[in-house]
Amino acid sequence: MIRGGIGGVFETKQAMNSNNRHIVHLDLDSFFVSVERLHNRELIGRPIVIGGNSDRAVVACSSYEARQFGVRSAMPMKVAKYLCPEIQVISGDFDAYTRYSDMVTEAITERAPLFEKSSIDEFYVELTGMERFFGCYKWAVDFKKTVRKEIGLPITFGLSVNKTVAKIATGEVKPDGQLEVETGREREFIAPLSIAKMPMVGKKTNQLLINMGVRKIATLSEIPVDMMERVFGKNGIILWQRANGIDNTPVVPYSDAKSMSTERTFERDTTDIAKLKSILLGMVERLAFDLRRSRKLTSCVSVKIRYSNFDTHTVQARVSYTAHDHVLIEKTMGLFDKAYKRRMLLRLVGVKFSHLVPGYDQIDLFDDNDRVIKLYQAIDRIKVRYGANAIRRASSVKAGHRDTEVTKMFKQK
Repeated sequence: MIRGGIGGVFETKQAMNSNNRHIVHLDLDSFFVSVERLHNRELIGRPIVIGGNSDRAVVACSSYEARQFGVRSAMPMKVAKYLCPEIQVISGDFDAYTRYSDMVTEAITERAPLFEKSSIDEFYVELTGMERFFGCYKWAVDFKKTVRKEIGLPITFGLSVNKTVAKIATGEVKPDGQLEVETGREREFIAPLSIAKMPMVGKKTNQLLINMGVRKIATLSEIPVDMMERVFGKNGIILWQRANGIDNTPVVPYSDAKSMSTERTFERDTTDIAKLKSILLGMVERLAFDLRRSRKLTSCVSVKIRYSNFDTHTVQARVSYTAHDHVLIEKTMGLFDKAYKRRMLLRLVGVKFSHLVPGYDQIDLFDDNDRVIKLYQAIDRIKVRYGANAIRRASSVKAGHRDTEVTKMFKQK
């Protein structure tokens, strides 16, 4: 019986209902570094980080050799160089990373009935029902060998009855490992581990739990669930469930074609360049905020224009994965200059972000610094509290809102 009163009894029943699931978590080991090493074998065995080369940039990915010195993702590059003076910094090739991620995605698509792509290098695969035909562990082992042989990348997997335990299992055997947590042993497996290894436990939650005297998952699992709810709200219940090895979160079917877009049709056609760019700037600000709020990153920007004679032109360009206004605004303005060549009256402009992947707004993969990160965090807190228009660039405010027929979409095909 799981402790926690009535809530505990209810969740025990849920856990029993989910014990027939088989979910594998796949994680490409030090993904960006591994791709770079495929192209340059001399990088093998060296401490490497991917990110901007300036001291103000942050680490997007670190090799396991670098991690031995304490170098981690999201760490300021200056700190990484201090911890490991011989570290090699590589600016990164997001086109190559996207290409290899797509190769792994395609390989899973060919072999599994249902999977979720949770980030550019992580996947959850629903194998429930396949145990009768292939054996879920055998499927995962065979897939691991396939990725190494046909794509050339190391990958680690954890197999369990739910996503939480599968992900924790993966973390325990990285790099290039494999682990199955047998049904019924979920709580036993995670109990002795640090609370920091649980999904949902970030720095703030981790510190709050430590202040409560909670350092191990076993201790967290024994706290009354109503107390967890009082301290953490609804998230407290979820934390308690996961600490007890309970997670009924479904594997969300992967959808490849995703985009965010917005466009504006003018009441009166215009050639006012300043106004047009001001409108585009405001569009990018709103879309970028939506990206960060939904924890997504884009790697492709498109600008659409429609002349008064209804001729329509669209241009697009790739960018490093980001959700930050300043990067996307610069690219958008360049694309508008490229598209608008005829100096005829325009009746419509629009912006679209596509090739979206899950990711955190705090990190631009290749060219960010801690001051920029903190700035966007502060801006987003204001927007969440007071509305998306509470804080904007002055040049976007000048455009006003007199034009109508604004269409904003989030498409998932």
